[in-house]
Amino acid sequence: MSKIAVIGIAGESVFLSVDGFGKTGETTVAESFHNELGGKGFNQAVAAARYGAEVSFLCACYQGDVERFTEIAERNGIKSFFVGKKERSPYAVITTDKNGDNRVLVYRGAELDEQDVELFANEIKTADILLINNEVPIPINEKAVQIAKGNGVRVVLNPAPQRIHGCAFLENVDLFTPNEHETGGLENYQNVIVTLGDKGCLIRKTGELIPAFKVEKVIDTAGAGDTFNGVLCACLAENADLKTACQTANIAAAIKVGRKYILNSIPSRTEIEKEK
Repeated sequence: MSKIAVIGIAGESVFLSVDGFGKTGETTVAESFHNELGGKGFNQAVAAARYGAEVSFLCACYQGDVERFTEIAERNGIKSFFVGKKERSPYAVITTDKNGDNRVLVYRGAELDEQDVELFANEIKTADILLINNEVPIPINEKAVQIAKGNGVRVVLNPAPQRIHGCAFLENVDLFTPNEHETGGLENYQNVIVTLGDKGCLIRKTGELIPAFKVEKVIDTAGAGDTFNGVLCACLAENADLKTACQTANIAAAIKVGRKYILNSIPSRTEIEKEK
């Protein structure tokens, strides 16, 4: 079984459905409310696990949430390392309009430190791929990448939600997976897959566009990128070539956008394979 180590955040995600996004100063009334455990790293870990990878996940959260979050992770097939902190857990608000488009606000909350990464070091060393994103502080990613490269582990960086410029550890990243709005600072790198929403994704090195898998109706785009990243890494960890991995990840993301919310909408490997 392929193994993936993921570092990111996890916390309560609140979903609000609206008819449309209001103008500045305008109050918008939500038509529905839903909450679940989420976060970019956690969603990616779930996606990889549902595709069949052995997944370990490192995250900081409020100390009173450790037991509950761990139980949820275990139910989703994830070996979790939730580090309890005094600060409150991360929190996100996702608003989705009638077209399925979304806006996300994230409070990062409790954060990891480098000692926490050391506790996770064996999971990184024994992984096929380390998947990281920009929801955690830069020194955390630097430390994790240092451990990974010292042990021949491939590194995939999803540079969201913020751009990184000039960080030395970027030279040790094997693959970047920004969306079309997150490519700033990556102009000189060829090892990039740019996700393009309903257009699919672009493999920069070859210039090849991998078309999106068509979905009958877009319900909710939240979590599509996380689903793509988790499944992409699970495929690459099984030694799939980059084009095949992108095609499979596109299918997974398309299935997700046809469903509401995130956690229970991330597809299983069986569901993905049926669409091939």
